[in-house]
Amino acid sequence: MKILLVGEYNASHFTLKEGLTHLGHEVTVVGFGDGFKNRKVDVKFKRPYDHGVRQFVRRVLYKLFKIDLNSSSIKKQFYSQQQLFQGNDIVQLINENAFGTLPNIEQELLQFIFQHNKNVFLLSCGTDHLSVKYAMDEKFRYSIATPYLEKRGTEADFLHMTQYIRPAYEALHNFIAKNVKGIIASDLDYHIPLEGHPKYLGMVPNPVNLNPFNYIAPEITDKVVIFHGINNSNYYKKGNDIFEAALALVSKTHSDKIEITTVRSVPYAEYIQLFDGCHILLDQVFAYDQGFNALEAMAKGKVVFTGAEQEFLDYYNLEEDEVAINALPDAQAIANKLIWLIDNPDKIVAIAKNARSFIEKEHNHILASQRYFEKWTK
Repeated sequence: MKILLVGEYNASHFTLKEGLTHLGHEVTVVGFGDGFKNRKVDVKFKRPYDHGVRQFVRRVLYKLFKIDLNSSSIKKQFYSQQQLFQGNDIVQLINENAFGTLPNIEQELLQFIFQHNKNVFLLSCGTDHLSVKYAMDEKFRYSIATPYLEKRGTEADFLHMTQYIRPAYEALHNFIAKNVKGIIASDLDYHIPLEGHPKYLGMVPNPVNLNPFNYIAPEITDKVVIFHGINNSNYYKKGNDIFEAALALVSKTHSDKIEITTVRSVPYAEYIQLFDGCHILLDQVFAYDQGFNALEAMAKGKVVFTGAEQEFLDYYNLEEDEVAINALPDAQAIANKLIWLIDNPDKIVAIAKNARSFIEKEHNHILASQRYFEKWTK
């Protein structure tokens, strides 16, 4: 089949492509490479007004006239390659704002796709209207909305999330939901808000191509190495402030037993190499399940502090701390878990081994591709 995957978060679509290609399908990924991460795509769209003077001009024009130069540029890029968006057997959108344009332009581009492709599906991956509304209504015990509701940071820090509950984005959500054949979730943080939706087809766990990720059995001969990768634009959303507070607590009592490495907003190719030497990786706090960075670290044999809530344990029939550490929104709780691992290095070895086995069993990209194809064609 001819399959088009629109948009990219980390490597979810490109990894899916690798699995689908293995199964004999013709697959193209169109996207932006997920910003500074510079992830691989087949056809790369650009946002030319995101930096320097051009960004300043874009902001002024938008403030004065509600004209967004990036949206206009992306629209031109779309129509210059409109043949990509026609005659596909399957099209999947990475989320409700796959092109990252203003809602009215996004709807225009999607209308073209709906008119020229019979089977269009939506992947709930990253923030969208339903998941953000569910979080803002405080239906989760904690969520990506928690730091916003607790007034950490500024309004601008959370705009990438709160925009999805504005009327224009809600209208875009309704338009997409009406026109897609079905909706698939990539993990439990998106699965839970979608339960009961008439077009929800179920969850397919994020695909991970294990080939590039060699398992590195942890060897602890001296200090326990802790890696903390920070995305500056998602600092509060990911709970990086809580991780930093937890590390400060641990350093008070165990500074002689640990080595902390912190990096900020580095491209993916650099990031994936930087944490090779660590034993523990701090990923994110406000989640019930793991995202791509956590999964890839687990594949390499790292003990990851991430989303591993009871719902996750129940879904996969796991025990607490079996494959990952659930990072609660509590610096002292995280510090206590870190100290437990530092004082019991055998636990690091056991969890790392379990983590790799879990990724092999549940996230293998060939298996995930088969699951996607079954849902698309069912």
